[in-house]
Amino acid sequence: MLRSRPKPLTKDDAEALALQVLAFLLADSTQSSRFLALTGIMPDDLRNVASSRELQSATFEYILSDEGLLLSFCQEAGVDPALMGPAHHLLAGTEF
Repeated sequence: MLRSRPKPLTKDDAEALALQVLAFLLADSTQSSRFLALTGIMPDDLRNVASSRELQSATFEYILSDEGLLLSFCQEAGVDPALMGPAHHLLAGTEF
């Protein structure tokens, strides 16, 4: 039996995933406060920059730096943790 290949990850997929991660972080006051402090973004400015590549890349960097948080997000969102690194690299424009 032949296995079908998974659909390749696109930049649109990576952007959507970054927004899911951002929503996950903002739902937790501790993570939200820490993330905003580390990025230097004011809560009032968040809506205006949420779709920027810089913030999306920073969102991935933040969650990828904490394995427990990463796994918690992936479990809650039903996302394969193996997608997170490639999604980050797509948005950051770096080789994986």
